[in-house]
Amino acid sequence: MAKGLGRGLSAILSDVEESYVRDISKDSSLVRDIEVDEIILNPHQPRKTFNEQSIKELASSIEKQGLIQPIVVTEDDGEYILIAGERRLRAHKFLKKSTIKAIVVDFDLSKLREFAIIENLQREDLNVLDLAESLYELMQEHDYTHEELAKILSKSRSYITNILRLLKLSEYAKEKLKEDKINFGHAKSLVVLDEEEQKKAVDTIIGQKLSTRDAERLSWQYKQQKNSKKTKASQKKRLSVDEVVKMIEKKHKLKIGFEEGKIAISVTSEEDLQKIRKIFSV
Repeated sequence: MAKGLGRGLSAILSDVEESYVRDISKDSSLVRDIEVDEIILNPHQPRKTFNEQSIKELASSIEKQGLIQPIVVTEDDGEYILIAGERRLRAHKFLKKSTIKAIVVDFDLSKLREFAIIENLQREDLNVLDLAESLYELMQEHDYTHEELAKILSKSRSYITNILRLLKLSEYAKEKLKEDKINFGHAKSLVVLDEEEQKKAVDTIIGQKLSTRDAERLSWQYKQQKNSKKTKASQKKRLSVDEVVKMIEKKHKLKIGFEEGKIAISVTSEEDLQKIRKIFSV
């Protein structure tokens, strides 16, 4: 059996919340008022930053209309661990509310990271680098392959691979990606460059407001320039060897060949051997 979430945590929680809406009058135990200070945040939350203005707007809505959708928690040794609804919880803390409505469900705590990623993938504003770091930790934690992770998250294997490649970015490029100065498309094209090239490319992308396609072309140009420099360096090295070979041939009247990094000296007489001994002082 493949590793994974089976039926899907998001589907299970969706059923729970739907049941809450439908049967709240029949089963009031489905939702509880829980002390805000008693709720522990999901330690595997991939989202590292929350938009303060967005939290304030949500808080204003909750203040006027009440909490329409309860948060979801699980109980473990007398503690409540948050599964879904961190923005709603933060809004309650902003309003200095002491309690919050919550649906309490049975939950496999080993799946907390997986669900947090799934929940956040449904939102477009999750920073892609935060996602990359969480995916890497998830792979390390459960020894998932890219293909297994793709199945769990209902994404293509190439999507997972491209996301994880972002971890190879320089710190400068990562910083600009987190700040939304460059996007995922820009970042993908930068991973093949070295640290210095990445900085130059990032500054050019930001300064000239380059599109993803333009960033790909820029990256290609940097690669071509590097390859050209390597070729010239190799040619220069070869020329210097050729010059040495010609100098020896001219000075000692020997026939010398050079191919694939090897020098071959043709010996046709005892005189040729004496010349070689003289060259190498043997």
